Amino acid sequence: MKSLPFLLLLSLLLAACGQSEEEQMRLSREEQQRLWREDSAAFKVAVMPTLDCLPIIVAHERHFFDSTKANVRLRMFTAHMDCDTALMGGSVQAGVSELVRAQRLVEEEGTRLRWLTATPLSWQLVSNRLARVRQLRQLDEKMLATCRFSASELFGLRALDSAKVEVEHVYRPQVNDVHVRLNMLLGNEIDAVLLPEPQATEARGKGHRVLCDCADTGLRLGVVALNVDQTAGKERQRQLEEFVRGYNQAVDSINGRGMKAYSSLIQNYCKVHSSTVDSLPPVHFTHVAPPRQRDIDAANAWLMKRLGEERDIRKATTTTQKGK
Repeated sequence: MKSLPFLLLLSLLLAACGQSEEEQMRLSREEQQRLWREDSAAFKVAVMPTLDCLPIIVAHERHFFDSTKANVRLRMFTAHMDCDTALMGGSVQAGVSELVRAQRLVEEEGTRLRWLTATPLSWQLVSNRLARVRQLRQLDEKMLATCRFSASELFGLRALDSAKVEVEHVYRPQVNDVHVRLNMLLGNEIDAVLLPEPQATEARGKGHRVLCDCADTGLRLGVVALNVDQTAGKERQRQLEEFVRGYNQAVDSINGRGMKAYSSLIQNYCKVHSSTVDSLPPVHFTHVAPPRQRDIDAANAWLMKRLGEERDIRKATTTTQKGK
């Protein structure tokens, strides 16, 4: 009988602990639901560790976006393919891309996109310093890392054609991740790659050679795309207006102060050294404005031709297999 009070006390303590755990789980679920609601209502933007994203990054980090008007959140990816997936799936309202890839989402996936603004995204074809490739024509029988059905592939194939190099004589492994592509070059695992900034400057700083600069073609294919369905409605449009205002303010700040003023942000987001930021070529950012029609037309024409070639290859392969 003397143990009865102790047992009662123990039972009360266990019950209290059980209630406390249950209460914590309830509060945890409520917190998760609150965070989910906030994230669903936020204006989410897919970005890359590339220089064309700098206005978005600066606007976000320097609080140029008015949080009372638009809770802008960044989703960082290291491959345009992943940005495309986020845009296509609707997990973001906007995303950095380029006109070839984005137009493919429209043509093949039926994703409804709108071009918000052009960006200064470009590429340089860089050869490995140990590959002894000093001219484009020396890429014959070499490896060139690129991405299929993309602006980088467009520029790569044009470069090979200009040097009269047979495409079939160049092994072109698909490497979507921009960090992986750079590291393959720095690790001497590839003969040549197509790199955007600031990765191209990082490669040049390590002694690798630029064979051609795609900016010399005059094409400007970088773009910020909007998912039409994810930006419909008054609230989303209000958020979009605030995004544009903050973006333009960031552009003015970068052009006025220079990119070196944001060296720490470039280093942090793009994972490059301070010396790379110091060596970056000048880039003039522009206020939000749609891509030029000639750039849209050039990207579409090349994509349609490329998709047609791919269909012909598949058809020929299928016919050959059936004949065996």
